[in-house]
Amino acid sequence: MIGIIRWPCFVLGVIFFSFGISVTINVQHLGIHPWDVLNVGLYEKIGFTIGTWNIVCGMILVTVSWILDKSYIRLGTFLNAFLVGSCVDFFLWLDFLPQAAHSWIDILIMVAGIIIMGVGGGIYNAAGVGSGPRDGFMLSISDKLGAPIGRVRIITESSVLVIGLLLGGPVFIFTFIFTFVQSPIFQFVYLRCKGFIERIEAHKLGERASDSGVAR
Repeated sequence: MIGIIRWPCFVLGVIFFSFGISVTINVQHLGIHPWDVLNVGLYEKIGFTIGTWNIVCGMILVTVSWILDKSYIRLGTFLNAFLVGSCVDFFLWLDFLPQAAHSWIDILIMVAGIIIMGVGGGIYNAAGVGSGPRDGFMLSISDKLGAPIGRVRIITESSVLVIGLLLGGPVFIFTFIFTFVQSPIFQFVYLRCKGFIERIEAHKLGERASDSGVAR
């Protein structure tokens, strides 16, 4: 019964999140999220696709998290690793997203992409079927070292950013302001969606209890 609302929310959120990534990649000269800087850098240096590297990096992080603390690894974590990368490649392959115009319009496209990522991330995390590979990894490291999650996130994403930069990934102003735009949107959507899901489940449980009482 829980899956009736949670899994559709998870899939919808992943699709939105992937769509947002694809939008920002098309205007990457303005700078993209540190993890995407790494994926693009690997793509530019080695080949394959951006989505493939998203999957590879995600699975490496899932493996490390599994070794450190299995509690953050659930079915949704594995699905997230595969679906996000696959959807990003699919959206880029369709080639229907706005392309870089190298004008002020690119800023609007970038902001739209960041907002969509924040909305998507909030929705799929609210589903509660498993942390994303990157979140699970950082939470596992935080628990293992006893360090604040904020500090772990800063160190992890800074390290990823440096590696991506060395590989030739796109780093610019939006790389550094990404989190400040995305995080508030993520939090707002996450709390609203989580409350919505919990109300739906409570209503369904109430109906089931009522039906059971009538049946007796």
